[in-house]
This record gives sequence, C-alpha cells and structure tokens, in this order.
Amino acid sequence: MTDLSKLNPEQRKAVQTIDGAVLILAGAGSGKTRALTYRMAHMLDEGIPAWQILMITFTNKAAREMRERVDRLCEGKAEEAWIMTFHACCARILRRDIEKLGYKREFSIYDEDDKTVVIKRICKQLNLDDKQYPPRMIKSVISDAKNRMLTPTEWLDENPDARSKPIFKVYSEYENTLKSNNALDFDDLLVKTLELLASHPPVLESYQNKFRYIMVDEYQDTNVAQYQLVRLLAGERRNLCVVGDDDQSIYSWRGADIRNILSFEKDFPGCTVIKLEENYRSTGNILSAANRVISNNAARKSKELWSSADKGEKIRFFRALDEREEASFVADSIRRLAMAGIPYGEMAVLYRTNAQSRVLEEALVRRGIKYGVYGGLKFYDRKEIKDAIAYLRLLVNPADDVSLRRVINEPKRGIGDSTVDMLAAYAANTGSTLLNAALNADDIGIGARATGALKNFSSLLSELLALMFQMSPVDFIQELMDKTGLIKQYEKSNDPEDVSRVENLKELVSAVAEYERQNPEEGILGFLENVALVTDTDRLDEKTQTVTLMTLHSAKGLEFGAVFLTGLEEGIFPIARAMMEETELEEERRLMYVGITRAKKYLFLSCARNRLLFNQRQSNPVSRFVGEIPSALLIDARSASQPSSLSPSSPNQRLSAYRSQTSLSADGSKTNSAFGGALTNFNPGDRVRHRIFGVGTVLAYSAKNGIARVDFGSPYGIKDLDCHLPVLRKVEKEL
Repeated sequence: MTDLSKLNPEQRKAVQTIDGAVLILAGAGSGKTRALTYRMAHMLDEGIPAWQILMITFTNKAAREMRERVDRLCEGKAEEAWIMTFHACCARILRRDIEKLGYKREFSIYDEDDKTVVIKRICKQLNLDDKQYPPRMIKSVISDAKNRMLTPTEWLDENPDARSKPIFKVYSEYENTLKSNNALDFDDLLVKTLELLASHPPVLESYQNKFRYIMVDEYQDTNVAQYQLVRLLAGERRNLCVVGDDDQSIYSWRGADIRNILSFEKDFPGCTVIKLEENYRSTGNILSAANRVISNNAARKSKELWSSADKGEKIRFFRALDEREEASFVADSIRRLAMAGIPYGEMAVLYRTNAQSRVLEEALVRRGIKYGVYGGLKFYDRKEIKDAIAYLRLLVNPADDVSLRRVINEPKRGIGDSTVDMLAAYAANTGSTLLNAALNADDIGIGARATGALKNFSSLLSELLALMFQMSPVDFIQELMDKTGLIKQYEKSNDPEDVSRVENLKELVSAVAEYERQNPEEGILGFLENVALVTDTDRLDEKTQTVTLMTLHSAKGLEFGAVFLTGLEEGIFPIARAMMEETELEEERRLMYVGITRAKKYLFLSCARNRLLFNQRQSNPVSRFVGEIPSALLIDARSASQPSSLSPSSPNQRLSAYRSQTSLSADGSKTNSAFGGALTNFNPGDRVRHRIFGVGTVLAYSAKNGIARVDFGSPYGIKDLDCHLPVLRKVEKEL
C-alpha cells in the first residue's frame, strides 16, 4: 500500500477523493505532481486496473516524470495506464481509427516549418502579397481557428470582411493539401480526434468504457478542443479530476481559455474543490510578494500561498539609468551569487521579450559567465535532421509531397525547381502524388538529364522502401544515411558547421537506437510520431551548469535558487498592447506571478529609466507590478534600504555600475548595497561553516571588499566567498 503519511491534509484529500468530478486548485510550488502521482498509486492500491486510467499532461517531460514517479511508488503496476500529452493521446487514438475519416494510418504530422512551406506555396499560387498577407500571420489565424473548432467556412462567417476572403481561400486550400498529402498538423491531432469521436459513437463509447478515470494536469492551459475532448471522454461517469492554477494561465495567445478552469464548478455541479496552498519552493517574502501582486486580478479563484519556512531574504529592486547598467547589475549579482557558492545552474534571468536578451548576453560574456539561451534552435529543427526525417516520412507516407520536395534534391542530384514544378503540374493533371509523377518521369517531357536524375531518385526510394521492412529501425537509419549520402556530403568539409552536422546526424542514429530499445514493437512510424510530438519545453537540460536566459512564458513549470526579473517598465512589462484591455492586463499580471514564484531563495527585480529596444530609445515609468509589491518586502539595491519612491531620481544621480559598495546600517554593522545583508568580519584562522562546502578555515579576509578566502579541504578546496551574503557563519565550538 502507498504510504500517504508524507502528504499534507489537502494533498491527502486530493489523493483519496477518487470518484466523481474533482477540481484541485494547486498554487505554484504546492506539490501538485506529488498529489497526482500518489493519487494514481492510491487508485491502483484500491484495485482500479491501470488500463482504465488516463492521465493527460501538457509536455512529454511532465509525462515522463509522472510515469517514473508512479512506477517508483507502484513497482511497475501502472504500465498499462495512458500517461501522456493531449497530442500523444490523440495520435494514438487516430493511428487506430483514422481510416474512418478517409485517411491512412501512416499519416504524416507536419511541424511549424512544414506548415509554413505549404502556406507560402498556396499564397504564391493565389498571387497574394506576402507583405499584406504574411504567411506567419495566416498560419496563426489557421491555428487559432482550429483550436476553436472552426472550419474555413465557419471562420469566414465570423470574419465576413473583404480582407478575410483571401485568408479563407488559403485556409481552404491548406486543408485540401493536407488531406491529399495524408498529413495532419499539430492542431489536427485534436480536431480530427474530436471529429472521429463525434461521428462514430461506437469508437467514443469504447474509449469512455476504457477510460473510467481521467486526470488532467495544467487544466488552466486547455483550449476549446481540449476541453471538449475531456468532457467527451469523461462521459456520464464524470470521474474527472483536473489540476491547475488559474493564476498561472498565461497562454491565451495560443488558444488557452482560462474560463475552462474558472467554470469547472458550473460545468460539473457538486464537484469536490480542493485547494493546495502550502508552498514548498519559495521563502515567505517571495510568496507574500506573489500573493499581493496576483490579488489585484478580478478573474481568479480565491487562494493564498503560504510556507512553513522562514521569511528569507528581502527582494532586491534595482532601477538602472539604462539597459546596459541594468545588464551590468544582473551580471555582477550573478557573479556574487556564484562566489557565495550558488551554482550557475540555479540562476535564471527572465524577460518579457526575446529582444531583451542581447544586452544581457553581452554583459555575461564580458565577465566570462557561461549561459544558455533557452528557446534556441531545437535538435529536430536543424536542417540536416529535418532532411533525414523527411526521407523517413516519405518512405512511410508516399503521399507526403512536402517531404518529397525537401529531399528530391538533397543531397544535390541535379533536380532543380523547374523540374519539380513540372512534376507538380503532372501530378495535378493526373490527380496523383509528386512521387507517382517522379516514377513516371518518361511521360512528363523533361530533358534527358533531369529524367535520368528522377529515375535514380525513384530507384533509391524503392530500394530504401524494401530495406525498411527488412531491417531494424537503427540498422535502417544507418543504411539510409549511407545510401542517400546525407552524411557523406558534409564529411568532405572542414567547416565547423558541417562537422557539427555530421555529429548531429550520428546523434539521430543514437536517438533511433534509444527509441528502439524503449519501444521494440513501434518501428519507424512510432519513432516519427515521437519526434513530431517533441516540444521545446521538453528540452531544457535540468543538469545544466550555466545561467539560464529565457522569456517568462518559457519559465513556467521551472524553479531556480535565484531569479532576475528584468525590464520591469510600463510598456515593456506589462507590454503596451495589454495596458488598455483589462483581460490582457490580468494575463500580464499572471505572468508576473509566474516569474516571482520561480524563485526559491533570491529574487531580483530590475528596470531602466530609459531603454534602447527595437532601435528606439524609450523612457517609461516603473512597472505597476513592482508598485503592487509592499515596500516592506523590498530592498533598494543602491541604498540597501526600503525604496521610498519608485519615481525617477534627480538628474544628477551618478551613473555607477554595480560594485561591492558598503554602507552603515542602523545598528552600525556594514551592509552591502545590493544584498542588504549584515556583513560579518572574519579573521585568518577562524573556523566557519558553509551550507554547501561544510566547515573550513579562513585563510585571508578583505574588509574593503568583504571577501573571505576559505580552505574547506577535500573535495572542495579553497574558495573565495562574498561575505555580504549570509553564507558563512563562525563555528564557535567544534564537537
């Protein structure tokens, strides 16, 4: 039996309330993952078969963590439970029954780049001006329409203006193209699953009978399609447990609807509501700041985070003269924290928009501080990897024209754009695929050289197709690399980028091998589906030893020992477009709440009196969100006192990069202007204790800089530590 003694009373109630509709309002850092995994373990203890349980998460990373935790608690008894993302769940359902919708089971899943390629081609065919109708904008419109379950015609009914008609034509042709290519995009995984369940009652009934207990994590992030899917699957049993935090609903721009969680009690009358408010992550002062900020929102469920831990350090606020001084403050503070023994991997710099990272990066580079920008190019988005994946997709799904266009001349084999255009015309006239057109090269009327190249390409694909059914996935991917020449074309080059491409392609082989070990029955089709469902949020290296730079949106679900919230100015954060619309402003405030609650021990807030951003010099007031934090919780990083005012200082204020300056506090002890902690003086020979390095001996101490050199012996050796931070204490007696 699962031991529930480690749970607090509210968590225990969430675990033991199995039947009926349950809404768990889980505040930031309140142990919701523990509650969910213990709940599943308890259900298995109560005799509920694993195959009757569906647990839906939003990221593969969360699904893996849930699976691993449940397995540890239950020793593998949960193997048959579905623990996966919305999209993975839908993909699995569609692989079994999508033929009922007129698709083949070997459908391709198009990523964002594939969608862009298709939309650009359609816009070109329709002679649309890409400045008036940017493909990126059209792609966003189509995604939003699908998230709201709108067909092209239904979308046009909502948007009957003249400007919308060309978008309607693109949307319609986009849908036709995907169908002819036997392909779905990410949004279609949900839309087509709903279409399948709604139009085929026996299929719906079979899944309702299978999934007698459903749990949904991060329910505040669900969109219309996900909401409908959950309600359909829950059926009349209503054994639906949703977990979420309306105060962390920050994704309306990609379709999330906060009303789903706010209206749960109305949708499921008589449901059980449980609030997880005890926080296990942050100090009391950080939680107090978060509570006060978010309390200014009207559209929320009442709750307040609290912790049994102490209040901790006050929040450091720094108002720079410009963005460069702000960046210097951040970089120097990071260096001080590192000297105090806080690992770089425990520090994060957060900002509202990616454009703000440039100056911050420059400041870190100048100080030799290693950092990583989260949200960079993903492994599966790299050109050489997408080329290899396109070969696999084409072999699995010969109707995939997008993949064929990508690989038909990769590596170079003398098949140019004009030849591909002739293939496309032939395919359109005959109602066939591009691959079928290539197989009939003699009938198209192109030159002998191009015809020969097409025949060689067709022969290559035929050979690979035969091998795919004869070989294991890892052996086949190696054979594909060899026969296509994907690796060979880069091995001839000494260009570091080409060397990296060779390494990446070899890493792809490793990825296939790893997938094959974990899923021996799934084959290439299963691997492709797994690749398609990988998201950026799954790829942050939790063991990184570098400072993390990321947007506030990307930081959700993560935690760090020290967090820097930068660019806290009106018009920057909150962003300008949100300041005139209450619902958007409330979402910006929720984003601030998310940022604050990422911090475990140290929180820094910074802004600039004027800032160069997007090639414009701006001068904005301090963000209202800073003003919503009680001044008693803040320390002015310049004066080591509570900020008396957030208005601009006098013009003659001296420009000073952040330095280890000290001043006298009220009791006469020295305090640091940035950290505000009491400065303890040490003498050579003093025995001291550090929370990470243990007991050591002071070798030297600089009263001017507050730096102590301490020998901690093996394995840590000699460290230079900043005594402005409360990291060292004298050992009066050694037992």
